[in-house]
Amino acid sequence: MTSRFFALSGLFFLLLLISCSKDDSSTSTIDCTGLTPKYSTDIAPIINSSCAQGGCHDSGTRAGGYNLSSYANVVAGTKNSNFLKSIKHEGGVEKMPQGSAKLADDVIKKIQCWIQNGTPQ
Repeated sequence: MTSRFFALSGLFFLLLLISCSKDDSSTSTIDCTGLTPKYSTDIAPIINSSCAQGGCHDSGTRAGGYNLSSYANVVAGTKNSNFLKSIKHEGGVEKMPQGSAKLADDVIKKIQCWIQNGTPQ
């Protein structure tokens, strides 16, 4: 009787582990109702002041292989799964902007909504 209990308990625990999935908040969909940012008016100022500066991700330095000095380059950068993870200061990636505080949550949401909405120029 006890061996059956332990076997069933073990099976239950195994099923519980298998059914749980890791939440990857960097790729999960968020509610962007009423928020339709565009690169030229909303995203470029953030990227230019926080990322594409001299010594970082500008066209001359290209830190980490990223040149975020143009729309096309930023869109290409968003294709890397670490792009949002770095901005969100998630574990396992280098936190960006490097050596600075995490961007405000509303700024990060704006970037995420821009990506989620298809990176409109």
